[in-house]
Amino acid sequence: MPSIYTADDPGAYELSMGRWSRRLAGPFLGFAAIGRAARIVDVGCGTGSLTFALADVAPDAEIVGVDYSQAYVDHARSNAPEGKRLTFERGDAAALPYEDRAFDAALSQLVLNFVPDAERAAGEMARVIRPDGVVAACVWDFRGGLTFLRVFADTAAALDPDGEAFRARQFSAPFTGPGELAAAWARLGLGAVEGTALTIRMEFGSFADYWEPWLGGQGTVGAYVTGLGEAKRRLIEHHLRLAYLAGGRDGPRSFAATAWAVRGIKPGGTRQHDFENEA
Repeated sequence: MPSIYTADDPGAYELSMGRWSRRLAGPFLGFAAIGRAARIVDVGCGTGSLTFALADVAPDAEIVGVDYSQAYVDHARSNAPEGKRLTFERGDAAALPYEDRAFDAALSQLVLNFVPDAERAAGEMARVIRPDGVVAACVWDFRGGLTFLRVFADTAAALDPDGEAFRARQFSAPFTGPGELAAAWARLGLGAVEGTALTIRMEFGSFADYWEPWLGGQGTVGAYVTGLGEAKRRLIEHHLRLAYLAGGRDGPRSFAATAWAVRGIKPGGTRQHDFENEA
């Protein structure tokens, strides 16, 4: 099933989101607590931010990164460190090309809300995991926790009717609200479901560092910006600059960015029996 996320320029993605994905990967892996998983799949691996972090924390594991974008897959392959058991493949998150119980852990970072059938993709993650395996995901808290994008979306919505439509779609996507990921994990029948919020800081050196990555056209934000006519794009840029400056000089800014995260254990193994006994 095609993604709703424009993903054809890995270099532009690295500037617009990849750098923040790498920063979030550490806290997310700490929460996911995959233990000694020997075979791991990263669903929606993009350019490899989480996959490479996994290779550092689980150096002996076999790790498979799968993404719908061939351009991103090729980029990840070209940057894969030597000596690691990493594989990158093109695939659909809602129809993973793997057998049941093929992995010990399945993770997905900042992806599921962009999959047209998000519930099905979550189910696919659970399907390919062995009993006792960990299934974990995180998604940005667009409505209340992603400050740098909230500033942009509110500015665009005030100046452009299409900007209002963009904000509504982006901020009401699946799994982006409080408790939505955990509720989905419970519906899948996963055990020991835990949800949390993970916060990082996004630092920008200047307004240009904040604005120009969107001109690369990646993701839903980049697609919206590059789809604007020149006059409207300049208008939004002008008012967004004022919002960024907020009465100060151009220069560094730091924005808080929070993601919802969830983890669960696939039932049917010894851990599940322990959970049942404790209950």
